[in-house]
Amino acid sequence: MKEINQSFKVQFDYKVIFTEKLFQISNTCFVDYFKQFDKAARVYFVIDEGVSEAHPELINEISSYFSQYSNDLELLGEPLIVAGGEDSKNDRSHLDNILKATDTFKIDRHSYIAAIGGGAVLDMAGFATAISHRGIRHIRIPTTVLSQNDSGVGVKNGINSFGKKNYLGSFAPPKAVFNDSTFLTTLDDRDWRSGISEAVKVALIKDEVFFRKIQQDASKLAERDMASMDDLIFRCAEMHMDHIAGGDPFEMGSSRPLDFGHWAAHKMEQLSNYEIRHGEAVAIGIALDVTYSYLQGRITESECKEVTDLFKDLGFKLYHPVIAETDADGELKIIKGLKEFQEHLGGELTIMLLEKLGKGVEVHEMDDSLIKESVKKLEEIYSLA
Repeated sequence: MKEINQSFKVQFDYKVIFTEKLFQISNTCFVDYFKQFDKAARVYFVIDEGVSEAHPELINEISSYFSQYSNDLELLGEPLIVAGGEDSKNDRSHLDNILKATDTFKIDRHSYIAAIGGGAVLDMAGFATAISHRGIRHIRIPTTVLSQNDSGVGVKNGINSFGKKNYLGSFAPPKAVFNDSTFLTTLDDRDWRSGISEAVKVALIKDEVFFRKIQQDASKLAERDMASMDDLIFRCAEMHMDHIAGGDPFEMGSSRPLDFGHWAAHKMEQLSNYEIRHGEAVAIGIALDVTYSYLQGRITESECKEVTDLFKDLGFKLYHPVIAETDADGELKIIKGLKEFQEHLGGELTIMLLEKLGKGVEVHEMDDSLIKESVKKLEEIYSLA
C-alpha cells in the first residue's frame, strides 16, 4: 500500500469599509482601496434594478468617478442591471448574463466584478464570480440593512434551484465590502425594518448587551433614525465577521449558529412564493424558536415575551398563514423545512435554540408536537395583531 497525505491552509483577508456617498468624487475610499495594487483595477458592475431606479444618477456617478481616477480604475462596459430580490436567484438568466459579460469584456482572475444591491443580488453575483475562471475577484456594495449587517459581509454565495433556497452555491469571500449608508435612505419601510431581525438574531444567541441596546433604540429604529441604524449595522457586521473567523466559515460541520430561526424562515419564504421578505420570515422564525424554547422549559415566559415584544415594537408581524399550512396528511408543511435544513448541511440535524437572552444552545432533534404547539401559540397571540 502507498499513500500520500496533504494538508494546507489558505489565508483569506477582506475589509468592510463604512462610508457614505461612495461614488462622490471627493470620497476617495473606493479608489484608495485599489491603490494598494500594482496596476489599474479593471471593474465590471452589476446593479440591482431597484437600486438603479431609486438612484437614477448612480451609473453617471460611477462613470464620472472612474474618469476622475482613471490612473487607478478602468470601467468595463456599461453596468449590467439585474432584477432585485429572489427573482435574481430564481431566474437563471441573470447568472448567465454575468457569465457572458466575463467573456465579452475579457474579465479575468485579476479583474473585479462589483455588485451593488440587496443580499439576493450579491449572492447571485458572488456565485457568478466564484465559478468564472474558478474565481474572479468580487466586490460587494450592499444596499439594504439586511445585506449590510449580515449576508453582504459573509462568505456565502448562491442561487435557488429545485424549489429550494440557495441549493446551488459556493463559499468565496469577497475582496472587499463597501457599506454606503446613503443607499439606506431610499429603502421602503419593509426593507428598512427587515434587516433588523438579523441583528436581533445575533444578539439573542451571542450578546445580551447588544440585545439590550436594540431594545433601548427600538423606537428610534422604527422611526428610521440613521445614527441608531448605523450603530446597529456596525455592531451586527462586527459580530458576524467575528463568528466567521472563529470556527467553521465554510460550514464543513453541521453547526450553523447564525441560522437561528432560519430553518422555518427559509420554508416560509418558499411557501409564500417569496411574498414574505427574508428578514420578515426570520423574525417569525425566531419567534417560533423562542416560543419553542419557552415551551421546552429552556427560557422563562418573561424572556420569551421580551423577544416578541421587541419585534412588535420594531413593527414586525409575528404570524403569517403559511406557517400553519398543512399537507394532505394534515402535517405542517413548515416541519419539512427541518428535513431540508438537515439535507442542506448534511449529517446530524443541528438547530440553535435559546438557553437565555444572549446565549444560544444547539440541539439535535425537534419535537414535532411542540413545534405544532408553538405555531398554535403564535397564531393565537399574533394572527390578529
